[in-house]
Amino acid sequence: MMIGSRKDDHVRLAVEQLHGKDASNEFDDVTFVHHALAGIDRSDVSLRTTFGGIHWRTPLYINAMTGGSAGTGRINRDLAIAARETGVAVATGSLSAYLADESVADTYRVMREENPDGFIMANINATTSVDNARRAIDLLRADALQIHLNVIQETVMPEGDRSFSAWFRQIERITAAVDIPVIVKEVGFGLSRETVLSLRQVGVAAADVGGRGGTNFAIIENGRRDTADYSFLDGWGQSTAACLLDCGRIPDIPVLASGGIRHPLDIVRSLALGAAAVGASGRLLGTLVEQGPAALVARISTWLDQLAAVMTVLGARTPAECAHCDVLITGNLRSFCEARGIDLHGLATRRASVSRAAS
Repeated sequence: MMIGSRKDDHVRLAVEQLHGKDASNEFDDVTFVHHALAGIDRSDVSLRTTFGGIHWRTPLYINAMTGGSAGTGRINRDLAIAARETGVAVATGSLSAYLADESVADTYRVMREENPDGFIMANINATTSVDNARRAIDLLRADALQIHLNVIQETVMPEGDRSFSAWFRQIERITAAVDIPVIVKEVGFGLSRETVLSLRQVGVAAADVGGRGGTNFAIIENGRRDTADYSFLDGWGQSTAACLLDCGRIPDIPVLASGGIRHPLDIVRSLALGAAAVGASGRLLGTLVEQGPAALVARISTWLDQLAAVMTVLGARTPAECAHCDVLITGNLRSFCEARGIDLHGLATRRASVSRAAS
């Protein structure tokens, strides 16, 4: 079970990354302008979010992680239980192992068994055939299909793909052929504005920017290599905050945020930068592996409560209203914005613009 062994390696190396890692990332370059009289009543805050025809109880979701071995099957079971208990959506890890070997089906199917009424996303790669995309959907009775983009991971992975030119057209074929929403996501290196515009052309329901700052699959795959060090790619890509700013509310395609989400403030920052929902993986995986499923349920529940608390302070009644809040951009992120022509003054004075429009 070569793929199953690789999945176990990914979990081990991802958890190891959480230890001794510099906790800073470019979300720290995003701060809110504090308006002391902006606060509202907690009872007026709703966490419900709607995008691309999808309706979720919360803007937080458990993003794609794993599956394909006995150990990762247990992780998927516990992730599904946590999603069920907290009402968040959840994605499987890549179903490549199942599509290559049906004997590992239960390591993914357990997510639906434990979470029969939840919103579950099946995850595949961009080389998957239409027939296999349908198999993945059927296995999970999936509510949405994630297609992940991971050219840097594949490049560093010793056994990875080396041909990428057909990916875009295959995404187009899959999107046209399936009858559930398709979400295209990066795995930690970011989606540029140009990429998201391309995805809009082929009708995907949403784009998950999956930026730099969280689990780094270039480091993980380099750790699996015996030779040919690729550590020079460790810092490749755009941060999640940079991607959100770059996309700048592109019409007709919602943007989701994942990559480097450390706490509820990063969730609110993502919403303020235009995300319709926010996915977390590494921090939740670390909690589950090191403290157990009850601790994971407690962490997600606490995050949701704290998210609502910060929205109350900001005067945001819904996740979408977070995008009316004034934010200041500093540091390296400011330099990125200036190079890409992003209106920083407008971001810092949005509340006044909304007030004028309402009057």
